[in-house]
Amino acid sequence: MLLQEKQMTAIYGIEMNFHGSQGGIFIMKKYIEMSKEELLTLKAELDKEYADIKAQGLALDMSRGKPAADQLDLSMGLMDVLSSDSDLKCETGVDCRNYGVIDGIPEAKRLLGEMSEVDPDHIIIYGNSSLNVMFDSIARSMTHGVMGNTPWCKLDKVKFLCPVPGYDRHFKITEFFGIEMINVPMTPQGPDMDMVEKLVSEDAAIKGIWCVPKYSNPQGYTYSKETVERFARLKPAAPDFRIYWDNAYSVHHLYDDEKDQDFLLEILDECAKAGNPDMVYKFTSTSKISFPGSGIAALAASKANLDDIRKYITVQTIGHDKLNQLRHVKFFKDLEGVHAHMKKHAAILRPKFEMVEATLEKELGGLGIGEWTTPKGGYFISFEAPEGCAKEIVSKCKEAGVVLTGAGSPFPYKKDPKDSVIRIAPTYPSLAELEQAANVFVVVVRMVAAEKFLAEK
Repeated sequence: MLLQEKQMTAIYGIEMNFHGSQGGIFIMKKYIEMSKEELLTLKAELDKEYADIKAQGLALDMSRGKPAADQLDLSMGLMDVLSSDSDLKCETGVDCRNYGVIDGIPEAKRLLGEMSEVDPDHIIIYGNSSLNVMFDSIARSMTHGVMGNTPWCKLDKVKFLCPVPGYDRHFKITEFFGIEMINVPMTPQGPDMDMVEKLVSEDAAIKGIWCVPKYSNPQGYTYSKETVERFARLKPAAPDFRIYWDNAYSVHHLYDDEKDQDFLLEILDECAKAGNPDMVYKFTSTSKISFPGSGIAALAASKANLDDIRKYITVQTIGHDKLNQLRHVKFFKDLEGVHAHMKKHAAILRPKFEMVEATLEKELGGLGIGEWTTPKGGYFISFEAPEGCAKEIVSKCKEAGVVLTGAGSPFPYKKDPKDSVIRIAPTYPSLAELEQAANVFVVVVRMVAAEKFLAEK
């Protein structure tokens, strides 16, 4: 017996339970190929390993996609760019301490416009959260309609398309307003566009679709050129249909070289070319670039959409936080400054993602009990467990001291039809804590998978 086989036998107590080789390393059989006796032996060993883990009294959190403290430290200069003796006027001479400038100071519109790849004239600057802008947009559509169309609250039925797995906060907004949500499967190229095109063209009750087009939450997929072009050419039955384009991770690359970064076609320009200039609301923010909760957010859209939206903003506020807008502009200066800053973020995040992916490959690769994404940016890795196992894996991890995002969260109403998708958030823990959490995760996945396949024997 080769050394690798002997080592595996020592760990799992299974003799000659191997097949083939990859790069000279022998790997275990797929679980589906194991006999009942082999699975029982394997599970006994995993149960012991799990009990040892629980005895450690771990308290690790891999549940939310938050920046770590060392990422927040990168933006501490924001606290110093303005002081009591600073010039607090924007470039047009407006005193940023006072009321006014309803849609954002010019230099902030220029900076967020560069990030959004649109002209500053197509930008409105809001407060600290793009999620708040999305909520606001849905609320406005419910009460007053979109560009003169019937308010949604007066309609018998309002529906939204939801690419899944997706961002749970999107789904919470539409659920809050009683909007019916329709699942649309995600692919590595984006949502199933055959399904999207069919549904929006046939049903006027469908008023929008949620999209995280670049480094999507949770899979880390980026929409292909063809997908964006098909979005731009949609022929919705509803004249007030809008694409909610949440481009939260537009500059969140894990790798510095452009060839290792995903490219996303600009949607507003494509919609204009296709004769649908008003079909998109495009959202962005600096939430995970500077300080979450203390950043600035923006909406990019056609001038007709922005004119419609301004009518409501003038009632809602006399102006958002211009000092914070000024602070961000003085700190980042321009898009080049943003990119330089994001390279520092990448240097912190890249080892975390690579460590999790390496652990998954080493411990689960070739076993047929899980698949996972390897994104080039964003904040998440999506793991697909065997059907019917996600809730149990999350529960067992929590019991062992590792908190994960709740199973079902990436789906409307928290209902994963296959109970298989788990969102892994590598960003917040330290590298050492993350390594511990990843090792617990793979043990639990193997254990729960063994239980599943045993039950089917």
